[in-house]
Amino acid sequence: MKIAVIGGTGLIGSQVVKNLTAAGYEAVPHSQSTGVDVISGQGLDEAVAGAEVVVNLTNSPTFDEASPTFFQTSMDNLLAAARKAGVGHFVILSIVGTDQVPELDYYRAKTLQENILAAGPIPYSIVRATQFMDFMDAVLSWTADDSTVRLPATPIQPIASKDVADAVADVAAGAPLNGIHNIAGPDIFTLDELGRITLSHKGDHRTVVTDPTAGMFAVVKGDVLTDKDAHLAPIRYTDWLS
Repeated sequence: MKIAVIGGTGLIGSQVVKNLTAAGYEAVPHSQSTGVDVISGQGLDEAVAGAEVVVNLTNSPTFDEASPTFFQTSMDNLLAAARKAGVGHFVILSIVGTDQVPELDYYRAKTLQENILAAGPIPYSIVRATQFMDFMDAVLSWTADDSTVRLPATPIQPIASKDVADAVADVAAGAPLNGIHNIAGPDIFTLDELGRITLSHKGDHRTVVTDPTAGMFAVVKGDVLTDKDAHLAPIRYTDWLS
């Protein structure tokens, strides 16, 4: 089975390609570096030609009000190319709780992407993952200075990128779900608690201040970014740090 992985050279995509190839599939990575542009449409027809499955792991270059336009245009172009090629299964990666945080432009954009796929002509699967462990350093940097890091007490359930890639590869190799598969890390933390764990492990002596107004996750209400009923991945955050 040939599987075209659009965005196949990134953090998740490269691991998905590796997993699928190891399982015996013909997984072909595509990205701007290989001449494929999901916005202009350049190279898309060639990328999906002969593929039975398309996995779209491309991402908006910004998290702001421009992100909905990115997902609208890229999905329209990809679905048109995939339909023309007779693709039988289209997979995307999204976020647990994305439809519960309309205050964030990027989360509205990911919800739009899901809706476009679900309303489209191709059998599909949506893999929703919780926040990546790999992005914790970036989250810390958003509201940090020389002595403190300000973080809200938003509950999150971090997952390792390896576990995300494993799940995406498994779904891509299976039958279309025509629905959503939720995956999450094994443990739930508040974001400020996770910040303290991370800084302690790194020997960073800055103080984490609990600030309900700090950073993009401050607008999240309740525990919508977690899912105790999701498929729980095996890698724990403290083990991942080590």
